[in-house]
Amino acid sequence: MSQHRKIYLASKSPRRRELLRQVGIDFEVLLLRDAPPRGPDVTEIVLPGELPDAYVARVTQEKAQAAWDAVLARRLFPLPVLAADTTVVIGQEILGKPANRNEAISMLSKLAGNTHHVLTSIAIQFQHQLLQCTQKSEVTFAPLNDAQIAAYCDSAEPYDKAGGYGIQGMAARFISHINGSYSGIMGLPLYETTDLLARLNSH
Repeated sequence: MSQHRKIYLASKSPRRRELLRQVGIDFEVLLLRDAPPRGPDVTEIVLPGELPDAYVARVTQEKAQAAWDAVLARRLFPLPVLAADTTVVIGQEILGKPANRNEAISMLSKLAGNTHHVLTSIAIQFQHQLLQCTQKSEVTFAPLNDAQIAAYCDSAEPYDKAGGYGIQGMAARFISHINGSYSGIMGLPLYETTDLLARLNSH
């Protein structure tokens, strides 16, 4: 990178931090509100009739805009902000983060023995410039029995991840095939991220 040697990461995901460090991108975490009293900066509610591609792109744009607004409101040093959102889709059904064990079991039961898509949209905002792309990967799960699903859902792993699993964790043993970007499935496609940053710096 040339002029912007540091960015703000508008995400609390430890996986996204790990991935940025992996490719040597210097960043500072910029946390958005996700709780009362004033409510979240961005709600991740699917709009009626909204398709998965449109949903993940819209939420990511809203995160990037909220993060840039926070930079201005907090009078922070102006650096590009990187936002991302990852969505797991089977058929046209969006699987978010399971709220409880029953939801996690339901999600894993749907994924078992099937192929689903993982969509990760990334957006970089700096001043009035917004660059965005969405990366899509295919993930195939081997068939799983009820005991395997229950044991996995007894761990802490499913509950902060879209679709109820993380490819970098214990669920790796369930995955028979992927087609796409491993880092994208983790939550931040590194090729696309570094490409967008290069494009931003070339302007």
